[in-house]
Order: sequence, then structure tokens, then C-alpha cells
Amino acid sequence: MRQSIFANFVDRLEEADLKPSGKNLTPARLRIEILSGLTVALALVPEAVAFAFVAGVDPLVGLYAAFIVGLITALIGGRPGMISGATGALAVVMVALVANNGVEYLFATVVLMGLIQLFVGFMHWGKFMRLVPHPVMLGFVNGLAIVIFLAQMSQFQVPGTAGEGGGHGMASGDWLTGTPLYLMLALTALTMAIIWIWPKITSLVPAPLAGIGIIAIIVLVLQLDTPVVGDLASIRGGFPPFHIPSVPFTLETFYIILPYSMILAAIGLIESLLTLNLVGEITNKRGGASQECIAQGVANTVTGFFGGMGGCAMIGQSMINVKSGGRTRIAGTAAALFLLAFILFASGLIERIPLAALVGVMFMVVIGTFAWNSFKIMTKVPRMDAFVIVLVTVVTVMTDLATAVVVGVVVSALAYAWSNAKRIYASTEITEDGAKVYKINGPLFFGSADGFVELFQFDDDPKSIIIDFEGSRVADQSALQAIENVAARYEEVGKAIQLRHLTHDCHQLLSKAGHLIVDSDDDPDYEIAVDYSVRTGIIGGH
Repeated sequence: MRQSIFANFVDRLEEADLKPSGKNLTPARLRIEILSGLTVALALVPEAVAFAFVAGVDPLVGLYAAFIVGLITALIGGRPGMISGATGALAVVMVALVANNGVEYLFATVVLMGLIQLFVGFMHWGKFMRLVPHPVMLGFVNGLAIVIFLAQMSQFQVPGTAGEGGGHGMASGDWLTGTPLYLMLALTALTMAIIWIWPKITSLVPAPLAGIGIIAIIVLVLQLDTPVVGDLASIRGGFPPFHIPSVPFTLETFYIILPYSMILAAIGLIESLLTLNLVGEITNKRGGASQECIAQGVANTVTGFFGGMGGCAMIGQSMINVKSGGRTRIAGTAAALFLLAFILFASGLIERIPLAALVGVMFMVVIGTFAWNSFKIMTKVPRMDAFVIVLVTVVTVMTDLATAVVVGVVVSALAYAWSNAKRIYASTEITEDGAKVYKINGPLFFGSADGFVELFQFDDDPKSIIIDFEGSRVADQSALQAIENVAARYEEVGKAIQLRHLTHDCHQLLSKAGHLIVDSDDDPDYEIAVDYSVRTGIIGGH
């Protein structure tokens, strides 16, 4: 297993053109990757600080997490171009843990969270994300775009009051009014206009970076009184120190942190793997789910030992990176190193960047992330799919991403099961010797078992009955039990019954009706309780 993972990692490096022999790593490409990383790093600062406030920890705890998680996942993650760091989806879960037990328990929780994610990665469970239906993906994208938008609202509050609330960045402080509000809105709109126009002028500098730089110069030259990064908190600090969490190594501690670790691990992996799929659609890359799980696990385990709050993939910053031209591991690595440089050496400069510029960048991310075509799609797809899109969007905004995805998958699965349950039907004919033949069509499983039994007229049928399953598929134990029940009902009224075109394992599993099966050369050979999609390679593989 270790060799296969190492080989997979080398393949990823080759795809990203990070090897010295990479022919596509030209000076122009390197410039784009580094500038894209700088843009991402600038956008990471206020996000990490804000999410640290939400979790109730020091801003440096969020910044250290953004640096460590971002660096490790950039180097060994499953998708070059993805950006990871401290996120609001995790922060809102950490609030109660920090409030009740302190920040040291948070560090221990993050370590255990990383170990759980490593286990998921080594077990290759990340492949099950392929079972997430497309309507759920659309709802996820739309919901996350709204969450990113709402998270920026705290920047329109009076410095010193923002970040006091919880949830998706919605704070409870005092809102800007009058001239400060109008100036903030004007600078935000100007940033968005620059980002929109800039690609038509030149591609030498990423548009988001140009927007941030131009607005920062305007504010500094004109000495405009508008909120800056430094108003959130000081980002000055040292290198993340190695620190073993100061918690009692007892079962009681384990019982405290385990529930939080499992929830955080699940949320982190779901958001990371969905972001991986989204970035993959943009960059035309596939695979890497298990590798991403391992990378997230390593990153969070290490982060917990260096005073970080943990993290996962960030769709907003990932979109900034991809739209700025970042396609390799260089951009993500550069973003993490720039962020560390900001903390160590350039805090004074970064703290003077106007928040309006960063808000403008994130607003453009929202516009680019939201699946606007989903409004058109919902008028053409089945009503249930449209409902799932809206449901996942709403649940994402109201609760969290993991809950939304689980709800969407469950509703989609139930809708699919109900649809298939209604597909069971039978055509009948009478043979020359007077036997009645039921030709079953449609899948026979737990959802259609009752409907299957209702197909038969036990009292009115002739003495000889043949049930032909050539057009059906017996899927589970409920289906076998339904067959047993039908056979028993016919035997109760003294009628002979034969079962045709059932698999050989049905012969063994049908304890009472097995002797009623008639062997045939064209009997099917599928296996009960074996996932058809796995056997055919639809969701199989790593």
C-alpha cells in the first residue's frame, strides 16, 4: 500500500510539472504561479483571522493553521491548484469545545481529527464521494457561494465589533453608516470593476492581485479613512512553535475530543473532496480523492502539534487561485510561504491593506462560483432534482456543508429508490397446458417488495404457476423474502409454482422456495448484495 501511495504521489508531481525536467515549467508559468500564490495569501489573511474569532481563539492560531495546512496539502494533496486553510465550516463546530474546555483541547482534537482522516485515506473511502449526485453538487456550490458572500458582511462593521457573532461570518457588531459605509462600498465596487476589466488589458498580473494593489495605493495616496486588515487584529508573530497539547492523556479526555474530532474530520473531508471535484471540472483533472484524504490527515495532525486550529479545502481561495492561472503545486506552496512571510516580516505592510479590496475579490469569487445556470437547469430537470438543488443550498447556508451533503444524498437516494420501486410490473400469459406465466420486469428490492407481492392473484390463478425473472433483478434480502412469501401463499392454496431465471446464489439463499427453482442454461449470474456499479467499474477503483 505504501508503495502504491508513493507512486501515486510521484505521478501527481509529474502532472504538476514540479519535477526538474518538467517541460512546461517556463519562466512565464512560474511567474503566474507565484503571483497567483501571492493573491491567495492576501485573501487568506482576513479569512483566517475572522474564522479564529468565530472559534474563540487567538488570530495567530488561525494563521498558523492556514500556513501549515495550506503548505502540506499543496505539496502532497490530490489536486494541484486547490487551496486549504482555516475555514468557517470547521470554526463553528469548534466554538463549544473551546468555550467549555479551552484551546489545548482544540489542539488535541485537531490531532485526532487528522488521524481519522488518515485512516479514511488509507482505506480509500474517499471514492464514495463519486456517489454524490450532480444536483447535490449544484446545491453545494450555490450554498457555499452564499456562505462566502455572507462571511464578507462582517467587514462592513465598525472595527472592533466585527467577529463577535457566530455562524457563517455573520457578526453582531455595529454596522458602518454614512460616509464610511459609502466609501467602503465604493472601494469594493471599484475593486470588482478592476478585476473585471484587468484581463482585457494584460495578463502579466492576476486580476485579483491588481485590484488589491490598485485600491491599496489609492487609499494610501489619498489617505482615505477606511477599515484595513490591521483593524481586525495584529498578524505579527513568530514561526509556529512545536507544542504537545497540554491535556490529560486519559480516557476522559478521549471521550471529550472524539465526537468533535469525528465531526470535524467528516466536514473537512466532505468540503475538501467536493472542492476537489469542482476544481477538477475546471482543470480537467480526475482522481486523487484518497490522496487528498491522506494530505488533509497529515496536515491536520501536524497542525495540532504546532498550535493551529486545523483546516480543510477552501473553495473561495481555490477559485481565486484557479481563476488567476494557478495550476500546479507551486501556487499553493507559494501562498503558504507568503502567508508565513507576512506573519514574520511584513505584518505592518499587510495590515494596511484595505478590507474593501479583499471584500471585492471575494465578491467576484461569489459571482464566479455560483452556478447561475442552475436556475435554467431547474426548469428542465425532474422536480425532485430541482428540489434537491434548493434543499442543499438552503441547508448549507442554515447549518453546515456536511449536513447539507448528507441530507442531499439521502433525499436523492430515497427518491431513486421510490422511482425504482414503482417500476416493478408483470406481464402474464397462459401456456398450452394451462399454466399461468408471470414475466416479472423491473428491479426487485426492499422498495418494490410489497408491490411485487401485489402482482399475483393467489385465489383466482390456475393450479400451475410459473414466475419468470428474466426481465428482473433480485437485489437484496427483502427481495428474497418477498419471493418466499409468494411461494408460501401459493402452496397454502394448493397450487404448484415454478421459479425461473434466478441466479445460482438464489438457489442457496431461498431456504423454503429453493426447491421450486427450475434450472436453465440462460440463468443470470449476478450475485445478490453485490454492487452492480462496482462490478462494472462505474464507481470502482481508487
